[in-house]
Amino acid sequence: MKPAGRARGAAPAEGGLPAWLNALAKFLRVGLCCLLLSLASACGTTDSSSVPPAGGGAGFIASDPNVRLSSQPPTFTLQILHASDLEASVAAVQDAPRFSAVINALRPQFPNTVVLSSGDNYIPSPFYNASADPSLRGRYDRTPGKADMEILNAIGFEAAAFGNHEFDQGTRQIRDLIRPDTSRGYAGARFPYLSANLSFSGTGELASSDFAGDGQEASSIRGKIVKTAVITVGGERIGLVGATTTRLAAISSPGPEVRVEGRVDDTDQVNAALIQNFVNQLTAQGINKIILLAHLQQLQNEVTLATQLRDVDVIIAGGSHRVLAKPTDRLRPEDVRTGDYPILRTSASGQPVAVVNTGANYRYVGRLVVSFDANGVIARIDPVSGAYATDDQGVAAVRGTPNPEVVRIANEIGSIIRAKDGRTFGSTTQFLNGLRAEVRTEETNLGNLTADANLAYARTVDPTTVISLKNGGGIRAPIGATTGGGGEPVRRIPPVANPEAGKQAGQISQLDIETALAFNNGLSLVTVTAEELKQIVEHGVAQTQPGATPGRFPQVGGFAFSFDPSRPPGSRVISLRVDTPRGPDVVVRNGQLQGDPRRSFRMVTLDFLANGGDDYPFPRLSNPNRVNLAPGSGLTFDTPGSEQDALARYLRQIGVFTQADTPAAQDTRIQNLSVRQDTVLQGL
Repeated sequence: MKPAGRARGAAPAEGGLPAWLNALAKFLRVGLCCLLLSLASACGTTDSSSVPPAGGGAGFIASDPNVRLSSQPPTFTLQILHASDLEASVAAVQDAPRFSAVINALRPQFPNTVVLSSGDNYIPSPFYNASADPSLRGRYDRTPGKADMEILNAIGFEAAAFGNHEFDQGTRQIRDLIRPDTSRGYAGARFPYLSANLSFSGTGELASSDFAGDGQEASSIRGKIVKTAVITVGGERIGLVGATTTRLAAISSPGPEVRVEGRVDDTDQVNAALIQNFVNQLTAQGINKIILLAHLQQLQNEVTLATQLRDVDVIIAGGSHRVLAKPTDRLRPEDVRTGDYPILRTSASGQPVAVVNTGANYRYVGRLVVSFDANGVIARIDPVSGAYATDDQGVAAVRGTPNPEVVRIANEIGSIIRAKDGRTFGSTTQFLNGLRAEVRTEETNLGNLTADANLAYARTVDPTTVISLKNGGGIRAPIGATTGGGGEPVRRIPPVANPEAGKQAGQISQLDIETALAFNNGLSLVTVTAEELKQIVEHGVAQTQPGATPGRFPQVGGFAFSFDPSRPPGSRVISLRVDTPRGPDVVVRNGQLQGDPRRSFRMVTLDFLANGGDDYPFPRLSNPNRVNLAPGSGLTFDTPGSEQDALARYLRQIGVFTQADTPAAQDTRIQNLSVRQDTVLQGL
């Protein structure tokens, strides 16, 4: 999901933060629990104690027990500390310093260590935007994201892959973040960015000086864009290759300067032969230890790729936010293990390859300690490998000390964020569910609320507007908090009070809204026929499958539908009803269109989707009389007609929101027939 630009423990780690921010940050660390928690909800509970801690449910990815490590003696041991999808938001005010503390504790335990990221190092959010706040007196030249980059530098990342969110505000933003600005004391990115399957025209915002030749030492090409790089540690050369989601143009804003090489389709499976070519270039230099930094959105894509490549030893995955861990790893209370750490597969060359990932948002440090034989084949994986939580308990367990520079930056950004929590717009008696694993797979009350808010705003412009659709991937966090953990059931509660800002419990603030709807997309009015509406909804549920969290999954207002995820994509919608002022209009019954397929409905959607984001088919539809209600900015809260503005207005209008979130088996607007019966047309 992109923003609107295109369309579109250790006390020192706390930094002296007040209790309200600790509580507020905790709910964001819940953010993005795994699909197993969603399944627990569907069974009528949201207690983490109901989910088997060892994993093994739908979507769980296990290591292949048939993989054989080298029987030759190990000759070199490498510690890989890694992360993906750091995407700093409010929780990063605490979690980034604690992340640095865990890194600082683990790094010196093995002499040969590298620190790597598989992308999405930043994302438009209140944290990201705070770099542009004038109170910083021009230190960052009013450029969002520079504080994020300074944190990455201070932690000591040595290389990163391009994810999709790096492109959310185009290549100009990438340029401004990776280039140093010595006049302001800004270092730029002190590491290279890698992607083997992206090509840059060199005729846009990026200049030839932003690129470097492939296969060079990473420390010599800091702030440059390359396809491959090398890190020499302990006298051994480690080859790095990058890979980025093939659907970059559909889910971000790369612009015409960037082209994805190879096949581009819904599978998001990168061309293995293309990646292999760059692996071969490294092995031709005599390098026999290769790490692929891959950002392919769904973990299964990297697991599949592991079996297709030769001579790749480790794949660090990105984009899925999956919590891979050993059964003995202590996870943060709100998280559930969704796969083994590492996931072992046999490569196309018959050698073991380890696929790793950890939870996102600075919440875990991934640690893979792997020994190689003389031929560069994995011979041993040290049992210390796994997921290291970055909460207070995790920091205390490793006796970590946070990086002072990270603490300073986080506190600075936190002071800017804090002020936004005092401006409130209505209140809620319920936890508003924007958790990734649920808002991308089922109806949620926050999805309903923001879809209804968009609909209400659209009707002030065009009273004939009857339906609203947005993508779940555009909802970046819940509004509320959690309690429990540590053996107690995890409960979801409304927003906590912030006495320092004058915010009472249950009130919804500017900070809440900006965090949940971080991209602040503009809104568009479009006209769709009955036939086109079915196509749009079919597209929205086409990627639904166990373990997947597709950003395109819809959240809707003004209509209801049922779908059967066991049916082939394109034939999943079974019932669809539009609630018009004249009464219910049955559009689909038993999977078949009803009535005149050319009758039309006025719809409000996000500019991002109206322009083809998430591959929604709007540009291919007739769409007469399209109206853009606002361009959206991604930076300012009060952009009229943006989704943040629409939600703020709607909350002021309704006063108190009371709709409880329901498990999928009780959802009514979006009915998944794998967990409930179809009642969309009941009584009609």
